[in-house]
Amino acid sequence: MVSAQSSNLGKTYSLLMIKSFLIWTFTLAVCLLVVGFPLVVLMATVGCLLSIILQSVMPVSAVLLVAGALIMFNVMAVVLAAGVLTVKGVHPSEVKWLSWLHGEADQTQTTVYAACPLTCEIK
Repeated sequence: MVSAQSSNLGKTYSLLMIKSFLIWTFTLAVCLLVVGFPLVVLMATVGCLLSIILQSVMPVSAVLLVAGALIMFNVMAVVLAAGVLTVKGVHPSEVKWLSWLHGEADQTQTTVYAACPLTCEIK
């Protein structure tokens, strides 16, 4: 009976870790694409210059090599960051700025109309 419970807890914990890792991977990838747009533009610029320089040195396709390296660098950075956050035990539901991911409405802003101070009851 004890071994069945510990096995069940191990499966639950591993599924929770996998779920946390996948959520972190998705969130970091979206943040890299949306918020990190200037970083993506900078990487594209450096990648173009690097492919022009490498094309004169290497007989193989330098554009394919540089593009593959940049994509692999981004994928590895997202996966590594998600792995570190998962191993440290930071669950995405504990992070305050991820309320958009869970569908929770931000209740800090309330709408105030121009005539409201005269006609509405303020609570």
